[in-house]
Amino acid sequence: MKKSTFVAMLLGTVGGILFALGMCMALIPEWNAFQPGVIMGVIGAVVLLVMVLVWRKMENKAPVKLSGKTIGATLIGIVGALLFGVGMCLTMVWSNMVVGIIVGIAGIVVLLCLIPFIRGLK
Repeated sequence: MKKSTFVAMLLGTVGGILFALGMCMALIPEWNAFQPGVIMGVIGAVVLLVMVLVWRKMENKAPVKLSGKTIGATLIGIVGALLFGVGMCLTMVWSNMVVGIIVGIAGIVVLLCLIPFIRGLK
């Protein structure tokens, strides 16, 4: 395993755990931890952003260029992840099984749309 891959794996794991735990803290009302959850989620998102920058630097890749396609792909990813997360919350937290499954599947479909959007169809 290359050093860059190992560092990306470690930072990705730590950032993902912090982000997920922050989301749980913010969205589960029984925990009464909305503000600390938002803070922890932001810290996780920053760690994930740093992971991308560090990995690209270690791989000697050019910095990410901001274009309309990059911004669109980011927005599609955010919408898909939010739909998927809301579907999971509807199912597991608010006991709204059918609507949660439908919203979660919509999130999965939006995330799957990223593949042809980024790679294109041949």
